[in-house]
Amino acid sequence: MTTSIAIAGAGLGGLVLARVLHLHGIAATVYEADAAPDARTQGGMLDIHEHDGQLALRAAGLYEAFLALVQPGAETMRMLDRDGAVLMEEADDGHGRRPEILRGDLRRLLLDSLPEGAIQWGRKLATVDALGGGRHKLRFADGSSAEADLLVGADGAWSKVRPLVSKEKPVYTGTVYVETWLADSDVRHRASAQAVGGGSLFVPSPGKAIFAHREPGGVLHTYVALNRPETWIAEIDFADKDSALARVAAEFEGWAPALRALILDADSAPVPRPLHALPGGHRWERVPGVTLLGDAAHLMPPSGEGANLAMIDGADLAQAIVARVGDTEAALAAYEERMFARSAAAAVDAEALLHACLGDGAPQSMLDMFNTGRAGE
Repeated sequence: MTTSIAIAGAGLGGLVLARVLHLHGIAATVYEADAAPDARTQGGMLDIHEHDGQLALRAAGLYEAFLALVQPGAETMRMLDRDGAVLMEEADDGHGRRPEILRGDLRRLLLDSLPEGAIQWGRKLATVDALGGGRHKLRFADGSSAEADLLVGADGAWSKVRPLVSKEKPVYTGTVYVETWLADSDVRHRASAQAVGGGSLFVPSPGKAIFAHREPGGVLHTYVALNRPETWIAEIDFADKDSALARVAAEFEGWAPALRALILDADSAPVPRPLHALPGGHRWERVPGVTLLGDAAHLMPPSGEGANLAMIDGADLAQAIVARVGDTEAALAAYEERMFARSAAAAVDAEALLHACLGDGAPQSMLDMFNTGRAGE
């Protein structure tokens, strides 16, 4: 009997899962809320690590194609203090330990690797009902439905599948990222472009920080990090570009003009990204016919590992299914034990990195972390 596999969410993890299964002749259907592949922007640069993300792409048979999409020189990293002085700089050595790629390019690579019909667009998951025997019925916002012998929640932070296995919900960490963009920076924003350099920039300090990436076409993509309550976020009208940018920039009074310009000179309204997380070491008892991967399973503060963890989850789950055809429960149990272990370790590192960036010891704590090789890996 063929097992029907439903994957909720066409993010990187869900797509890797579908791709690796496809390579082994196992069909899966991905249900995605977005109406089309280009329905929304897909975020900025991702650094794909040797020990997880790159292994997942190798399992998916896409490693060489991935290398062709990597941004040359983007592994360069630098750290400045609030006055713009260089504290640390690391050149791109070309070894490819954490090559950078646009999330949208990586997602497109995965989408194009799947057979026609494998992804059902415009299927926003509304509810899931257990049918017994490990089977589940998915009901979508458009009124349609589907049934599956195996349901995988790859549907992110606010997963509709998670409640089937866990009562935990993401909670606000006390930190918000505010996202800004500067276009044509080498011509229009030269001082800021010079500050960011050729790759990624870190400017840590107690309670506030600026992180930025250089993207293709001279785009500077910035995340302004602030330890602030949710009430602070609610008080700002982020749709009012000028007032919102001024309010956020006011938190960085006295910082180097080139750094403040990453906020004040933004080309569009800033976007608030409150950071939420599940408890570190989040896990659950085995529930027949359902599991989670990526942020649905282990949402944590940004550390450069989120996309990598989602992809290795997808590859690992697929390989467990392939190795145990006919025994789905054994496959899920094996996958979950490995996933729980690696995500718990990653959550500890993510918390440590956030504290190093924004804790009382910053920027020295961040420098110490870089010098011990733990940051940016």
